Amino acid sequence: MNLKEKIEKHLLEVQKPSRYIGGEVGSVIKDKSKVDVRFAFCFPDTYDIGMSHLGMKILYSLTNERENYWCERCYAPGNDFEEIMRKNDIPLYALESLDPIKDFDFIGFTLQYELSYSTILNMLDLAGIPIFAKDRTPELTQIVVAGGPCVCNPEPLADFFDIFILGEGEEVNLELMDLYHEMKKQGASRIEFLRKATQIEGIYVPQFYSFEYKEDGTIERMNVSDGAPEVIRKRIIKDMDKVYYPENFVVPFTEIVHDRVSVEVLRGCIRGCRFCQAGFIYRPFREKSTESICRQTKALCENTGYDEVSLASLSTSDHSDIDHMLTQLIDYTANERINLSLPSLRVDNFSESLLEKIKKVRKSGLTFAAEGGTQRLRDVINKNVSEDEIMNTCRIAFEGGYSSVKLYFMMGLPTETDADIEGIADLAQRIVDLFYSIENRPKGRGVQVSVSCATFVPKPFTPFQFEPQDTREMIEHKQELLLSSVKTKKVKVSYHDPNVSMLEVILAKGDRRLCKVIYAAWKKGCKFDSWEEHYKFDKWMEAFSDCGVDPSFYANRRFEYDEILPWDHLDYLVSKEFLIRENKTAHQSKTTPNCRLRCSGCGVNKKVGRECF
Repeated sequence: MNLKEKIEKHLLEVQKPSRYIGGEVGSVIKDKSKVDVRFAFCFPDTYDIGMSHLGMKILYSLTNERENYWCERCYAPGNDFEEIMRKNDIPLYALESLDPIKDFDFIGFTLQYELSYSTILNMLDLAGIPIFAKDRTPELTQIVVAGGPCVCNPEPLADFFDIFILGEGEEVNLELMDLYHEMKKQGASRIEFLRKATQIEGIYVPQFYSFEYKEDGTIERMNVSDGAPEVIRKRIIKDMDKVYYPENFVVPFTEIVHDRVSVEVLRGCIRGCRFCQAGFIYRPFREKSTESICRQTKALCENTGYDEVSLASLSTSDHSDIDHMLTQLIDYTANERINLSLPSLRVDNFSESLLEKIKKVRKSGLTFAAEGGTQRLRDVINKNVSEDEIMNTCRIAFEGGYSSVKLYFMMGLPTETDADIEGIADLAQRIVDLFYSIENRPKGRGVQVSVSCATFVPKPFTPFQFEPQDTREMIEHKQELLLSSVKTKKVKVSYHDPNVSMLEVILAKGDRRLCKVIYAAWKKGCKFDSWEEHYKFDKWMEAFSDCGVDPSFYANRRFEYDEILPWDHLDYLVSKEFLIRENKTAHQSKTTPNCRLRCSGCGVNKKVGRECF
């Protein structure tokens, strides 16, 4: 029985068979005999989540534009299908060809969130690929690579990967595949290829780097071998209007998390919120022209048949041509009966004209990220949003017919006090009172203010990378304080499990000593850690204990300005000096203007050789 027959035999035994069979509209099928390099693009989560990821869609289509390269998709199977795979000797396979991914040249993972790390090990094991890079064949095949935002500190995964790709992949991925194709023709070995790959900007080969540690556990020094560069700089795309963007997406048979067309409108962010990793690692700020955005929207809607479009970016309302762009898009989407969806909006550039446009495309509640409950704390995190602006935005929304508002906050931010937590409840109450003070508010409906509180996770390449995370006891105290401070049923509070955030910060700020912990946790059955029903916190704590690693060393310790950080050899263009300066400014409760108002000297423009604005 061949693999396809084996798979089909068991499909009706699983919850969502369409996740596992491929053949969707828009998927790319090629003649294997005419393909020189095969790339398995793996998303370390289920099909429903992975199929929603825009970066995967871009790189899938881009690679398949090359006639002799074939990129196929692969996702983590659900528990029901994994059990069948293991019982019936079905290895992890790619959806386009249904071939085992262990037969591919590249097995590539996208690292979107730290809580996917144990799932990566599970996928390698299901594929029959040695989990540790050192155990793989010396022949030039099965190159395990990773890209994505978490590659800004890949050290906790260094033992499992051959190559990490830093920054944006549109150019560097093809350069790496071209080098592989050339060296494979020459009969080169794995180590010869890896050595040569280090000379491509943006390529980090962890086996050529090693670390020595001091008695206190901090890093003493990093050693580099085989002529690899001391510092690896991320890759960026300079012109967003010229960069490749697909005109077609694979359209799934089954419903996925974000079941719609996504059109990227800009990269980077001008804001400089001190907690926000994406805002720093995606610098410099670059935007697409309105013409490109409208053209790509139209092409994707016509080719996929989707009736919903989402504008993807860190802050769509910061696009310099936002009014004109939305007018053009709404003219098209309204005519074609396509729903236009906008991501979270900023309160400091929310206007009546923007609301009028939003009302044409979206009727649900509005979501704003206030982040801190008091003005002092919003200044510490550099949110650059005043309470007047928050109240004015809510007033515009209520007068415009809305009766529900969702506000995002963080808990456990640097310098936070109980007064800042009580400030969240006070602000929500003031918004409720505002609603009832407006004469022309929506009649016959009560107001609903939803308050969502995430636990703050200090991340690499942010001014808060040096900060400790609050302990579980501190977070639980703040959660109880917030609940007791809310005095009305018109304010609903939700918050995250602090145990999840604790693991997230350890994996985000960790070093190579965590490789053995991740391996031990996976051996104990950990996977899908971002799913509440699968998360095994106790097993993770056992893994730390078994490996003699103290989780609080990474989670609850302040990192010193002058210590060598696990990611210091990776250059994401923002200088460490700038991050230190911003950290000190935060502790003075002072703000830094956004990049359009004044350059704050983060170092990006010098490295890319142009002014950002």
